[in-house]
Amino acid sequence: MQYIIMITIVLGLAVSDFVTGLIKGYVSGQLNSTKMRRGGLNKIGELIVMATACGLEVGIRALGHYYDSEALAAITGSVTAFLVFGYIVIMEAVSILENYSEINPEAAWTKSVIAAFLRRLKNFEDKEDNDEKRD
Repeated sequence: MQYIIMITIVLGLAVSDFVTGLIKGYVSGQLNSTKMRRGGLNKIGELIVMATACGLEVGIRALGHYYDSEALAAITGSVTAFLVFGYIVIMEAVSILENYSEINPEAAWTKSVIAAFLRRLKNFEDKEDNDEKRD
């Protein structure tokens, strides 16, 4: 059941991002069928990746049961599925906010939220890179 919920959330976010992208294109006068087609294929790709991660989690659990390593397999599979899910959710939420900020110029707060989030993410990546160089 958790996989259905995860895929449904990703599907809902993908549709929301696609629709807000269409609205943004219409409002800005830059509606482009090539971008729409590419965006739609990107969303289908996200769903395939999410379904693959969920299937991988099920497969890893089954292998763990087969090799008597159920606890380790459960953790490994769950981490895989939730990392992919988390990445897609964050990416889609940022994209929806970016689209909304261009649809509604009065929503300037979205740009500052996105910028702050991306700065923190960049700082986190820089910290990880520095930690890896020390090792």
